[in-house]
Amino acid sequence: MVCMESCFRNQTSADVVTSTNRKKDEVTDVVTTNQVPIVMTSEYPQAEPLLHNNENSITCYRNSNNLSNANVLNSLNEHCSGDTNATQKMHVNNEKIPKSFYQKLPSIPRSMSSLASSESRASESRINQLYDHYKDNLEEAILAEGIENLCNDLHLNPDDFKVLVLAWKLNASQMCRFTKEEFVQGLKNMKTDSIKSIQQKLNDITGELTRDSEEFKDLYRFTFKFGLDVSIGQRILPADIAIVLWRLVFTNDEPAILDRWLSYLESNPHVRGIPKDTWYMFLNFCEFVGDDLSSYDDTEAWPSLFDDFVEYENDQMNQNVTKNEIKVQD
Repeated sequence: MVCMESCFRNQTSADVVTSTNRKKDEVTDVVTTNQVPIVMTSEYPQAEPLLHNNENSITCYRNSNNLSNANVLNSLNEHCSGDTNATQKMHVNNEKIPKSFYQKLPSIPRSMSSLASSESRASESRINQLYDHYKDNLEEAILAEGIENLCNDLHLNPDDFKVLVLAWKLNASQMCRFTKEEFVQGLKNMKTDSIKSIQQKLNDITGELTRDSEEFKDLYRFTFKFGLDVSIGQRILPADIAIVLWRLVFTNDEPAILDRWLSYLESNPHVRGIPKDTWYMFLNFCEFVGDDLSSYDDTEAWPSLFDDFVEYENDQMNQNVTKNEIKVQD
C-alpha cells in the first residue's frame, strides 16, 4: 500500500496555505508545487529518512509502521503554525533521490470492477440482440420457429439433448417457448452472449452432468415441469410426451430397464398420463431394481404403475420359460 502526496521535481519553492480555523485533522487543501511523496513500506527495517533538506524541509520516511495519515497532517500543521500569511520554502535535492525510487513503488491495485475479465461477463446488449433476432414477430417471446432457427445456428437438432439442457439453464416454463426474461436472464447466468459461447457452455455443462449426479437430478425434475402445458393448467404429463422426454433426458446415461419400461407404456393404451410422483420415483426405481427386477419389493411404497410393470415383466419371463420348456420336451 502506498500513501503519497503529489511529487514534482525541478521546482524550488512551494507555498503551503492552511487556515488556523480548521481542525488539525481536517486539512483539506494543500497548495504546493514541490511536495515530497510519503512512501510507506515494510521493506526497510529502520525509519531511515529518504530525503534530507534544511530545517524547513519535509522528511519522508520509508517505514510505515510509525507513520500514519494523522502524523503527516499534524506535522504539516505544526510546520505552518504562527502567522497564517507566512509561507515556508521547501527545497528538494533531486540528486539524493535513489535511482530505484520510482521503480520500488508498488503498482496501484485495480478496482474490483476491472478485476473481472470481459470473458467472464456477458453483454446484456448482445443478449438482447440475440433475443431480437429469434423472437416472434407478433409475440414477445421466442416461439417454435425461432427456437428452430436458434438450433440451426447452434448446429443442433431440436430434439437434441443439449436443447433440453439449454431450456433447463434458461429455466423455461414450457416447451417451444422462451420468454424474454427467461432468455436474457438465463444467458446472463450462463455468462454467454453469442452463438459460439452458448455452444461451448452447453458442451461444458453436458460433460458436468455425467459427473455430477445432483445436477442431473435437478435436470431430471425440471424435465417433467418442462413437458407440461401450463397454459391449460396441466399437472399430469401425457404418456406420449413422457415417453419422448424419458428417452431424451437419459440420452447419455440410459438405465438398463428403460427400454422395457417404455415398451410397456407404449403397449398399454390405458396408461394415459404420468403423475409427478411417478416421474420422480422412476429415477429411484432404476437405481433400486437394476436390470433384472429381482430386488423389487411390492410391499414398498412404490407407485402402482411400477407394480403393474413388474408383474407384466414377470409374466413375460414366465411365458418365455414355459415356451422354452415345451421346446425342450418336443
